[in-house]
Amino acid sequence: MATAVETLEKLERRMTITVPLSDVKAEVEKRLKIRARTAKAPGFRPGKVPMKMVAQQYGYQVETEVLNDKVGRAFNDAANENNLRVAGFPKIEPKTGAGDDVVAFDATFEVYPEVKIGDLATAEVEKIKGEVSDAEIDKTIDILRKQRVHYHTKGEHGAHGDGGADVSAQNGDRVTIDFVGKIDGVEFQGGKAEDFVFVLGEGRMLKEFEDAALGLKVGESKTFPLTFPEDYHGKDVAGKTAEFTITMKKVEWAHLPEVDAEFAKSLGIADGDLSKMREDIKVNLEREVNGRVKAKTKDSVMNALIKVAELDVPNALVEQDVDRLIEMARQDMAQRGMNVKDMPFPRELFTAQAERRVRLGLILAEVVKTNKLEATPEQVKAQVEEFAQSYEDPQQVIKFYFSDRRRLAEVEALVLEDNVVNYVLGKAKVTDKPVAFDELMGNTAQG
Repeated sequence: MATAVETLEKLERRMTITVPLSDVKAEVEKRLKIRARTAKAPGFRPGKVPMKMVAQQYGYQVETEVLNDKVGRAFNDAANENNLRVAGFPKIEPKTGAGDDVVAFDATFEVYPEVKIGDLATAEVEKIKGEVSDAEIDKTIDILRKQRVHYHTKGEHGAHGDGGADVSAQNGDRVTIDFVGKIDGVEFQGGKAEDFVFVLGEGRMLKEFEDAALGLKVGESKTFPLTFPEDYHGKDVAGKTAEFTITMKKVEWAHLPEVDAEFAKSLGIADGDLSKMREDIKVNLEREVNGRVKAKTKDSVMNALIKVAELDVPNALVEQDVDRLIEMARQDMAQRGMNVKDMPFPRELFTAQAERRVRLGLILAEVVKTNKLEATPEQVKAQVEEFAQSYEDPQQVIKFYFSDRRRLAEVEALVLEDNVVNYVLGKAKVTDKPVAFDELMGNTAQG
């Protein structure tokens, strides 16, 4: 039995739930008798333990289970009777003074909010535009060439030449060196290495180190000062000045493969046709560009929806999403090989993201329900087929998705978002915004 629902603040509600003690006792006795059939105790055969001993051993546990079941059932019944959409889980606390023949609990909980969507005609949305030109294709080919680079010793003639008359180390060359560093005349940990290899100009080493290696020939040495940055990852040397001596042992020049039939074949073009290779690269780039354009436009739509929607966000749902985000972060870091067993994950780091996710989820659900934007089977099938096109065996990928209801649910969620985006784009003030390829790709195309 539950009392009338009391409104505390915004979405927070409270009701008192009472359960007759006689009902609790009867159910406890019933469950203890069932437990007694298999109960074990020293000196007794299984199922022959006296009920008094069974009650002593299991009584508290069984009584707790019964109370949880009865209070939970009473709460759900009361919520249904009052047409309440409960957000998250109620907080159940014992309540005194209800009488000798009942046990009483206060259930404090939140309900889902009313979501008011404002006039979408006033919403401002940027529709991102991006294109793939010949310049982007050429740049991608250069990156693919660099990924297949191989090195030859400068001055030694080979099938690809000798690298030129200048045998000194220059940017782009791969060098092998010995080095030793000292601070106040004393070698420090990590400051010495033999046969250390790096490519000049890639920024792997500190600038002073690279500058010192430039121009050296095999067998030459150079001593120079190097001041470590204050924020250097090696805290023992951060902010300190060391004296390094480097000795050049090998200088190799980079040979990039020619853009020819063999190069095309290495990219999966069986007949080595360069025009097919460029078209294949273009298709892949356009797929990536379209995905990023779509994602950025979606972000703009979601931001616009947040601005025009009015709602209170249930704190219970935010806390649940914080838990999910922390678990996702924990799993991601563990997969990267990090030890996260005792690592703290401050909840406040995830709260803003969780609040936005919950807010958007409630807004999207309202827009979908109000405007009947549910995902159709045809849309889901088309989305899966689109995913599959980027794989070698599309049919296998399609089978992979349709064999698991959870995977299909993820696809349905994406289709729902797309439906909302298209709906909002048809209502809002839309401004086309061309974005340069490099900016769109976040400079990832730079290699």
